[in-house]
Amino acid sequence: MNTKLSHPARWSPLSFDDLRKEMNRIFETTVERPDGKSHVIAPLANFAETEKEYEISLDLPGLKPEEVNVEFRDGHLCISGERKNVSEEKGKTFHRVERTYGEFRRVIALGNEVDAENIQARYEHGVLTVVAPKVSAVQPKKIAVTT
Repeated sequence: MNTKLSHPARWSPLSFDDLRKEMNRIFETTVERPDGKSHVIAPLANFAETEKEYEISLDLPGLKPEEVNVEFRDGHLCISGERKNVSEEKGKTFHRVERTYGEFRRVIALGNEVDAENIQARYEHGVLTVVAPKVSAVQPKKIAVTT
């Protein structure tokens, strides 16, 4: 009997970066608490870096600036707050509720190379942008090569 073995469908692994992004997406979605209420684990964020600063942007639609707390301590940027639940209105039947509410917290390790006295936070159109300048001692210095 001549049997040709065929290779099973090849699994194409994701890059580690793709895997990390997918895991973050899974864990940053909502979780239902034992009391049946939704709880926001972490708002979606973008992290960027230039030679002079870090920039962190978080999606926080529906919040007021005074409902967001931004702190920098021990090399970590801590952003927290709470999106309040909209109470049901009399005479209105909700067929689907997808918007999440509850407490959230993001902690971003920036290290001690941040000029903590000059960190700025701006909230505009539902997006919180935090700019954390680097201490001048850690900024790259161009060194001329001579012959």
